[in-house]
Amino acid sequence: MRNIHQELITKSLSALLIVFVISSCSSSSVLQHPSTKSTLWMQNAAEYRALTTSIYQSATANLGLAIEDSFWSAYDSTNTPNKKPPAVILDIDETVLNNSAFEARMIKKNSSFNPEQWNQWVMEANADAVPGALAFTKRAAKEGITIYYLTNREAKVEEGTRQNLQKLGFPLPEEGDHILSKNERSNWTSVKTERRAYVAKDHRILMLFGDNLNDFLHAEDITQQERYQLVEKNQDKWGRKWFMLPNPTYGSWESALYDFDNSLSPSQIDSAKKAKLDTKQD
Repeated sequence: MRNIHQELITKSLSALLIVFVISSCSSSSVLQHPSTKSTLWMQNAAEYRALTTSIYQSATANLGLAIEDSFWSAYDSTNTPNKKPPAVILDIDETVLNNSAFEARMIKKNSSFNPEQWNQWVMEANADAVPGALAFTKRAAKEGITIYYLTNREAKVEEGTRQNLQKLGFPLPEEGDHILSKNERSNWTSVKTERRAYVAKDHRILMLFGDNLNDFLHAEDITQQERYQLVEKNQDKWGRKWFMLPNPTYGSWESALYDFDNSLSPSQIDSAKKAKLDTKQD
């Protein structure tokens, strides 16, 4: 009987050990996923909420002057007044809608970005609003400013985007096209230049909002130093006409670390990223 009892104890302990090891490995993989800390920050940090709210409140404070000054434009520079009706352009992902829940799913599955899963997430229409975005867009709409949402979400999932925005209460007129999605037209590629021009044709663009340098100007396939130069060249616009939202989880900033060279292997990309870590040592 004692031997049987000891055998049962041994088997139970072995089972517990297996569960512990599996649990530990799962926990370890979650903690080691490259997006874990940034996603936790976006979902839990009071600092994130304070930062995005501050950005949108700063923009709100400039609305009155932007409307009154007919020379004010976030799109082009002109020496003549622009009498077109005012508009603002906002990117959607991580600018208006917070998709950190999708990031959290990838972390828990220890997976990387998958376009099909992303489109499924979009159609769920379950993203939260970025703090501050709803109050700003409602105030702008109340002031008679037309809101345009310019996104690199695919046109085929635009209905999910629309439902998400409407569910959260974002201004979205029934007449006209105010969600400008990628591939909605033949020349509406991931580069947003043509879509900004589409809005500028009939509107005076007061402000641009985004989480990526490409939401303001074309900044793909150029060096990191050239990207710095673009920021410096347009320094008069930041915080006044152009408003950058924080997104540490993904974006063109990461591709710029390895010069947008998609032919590199994962290990080569890792090496390029490691080389960018500045320790201030020789």
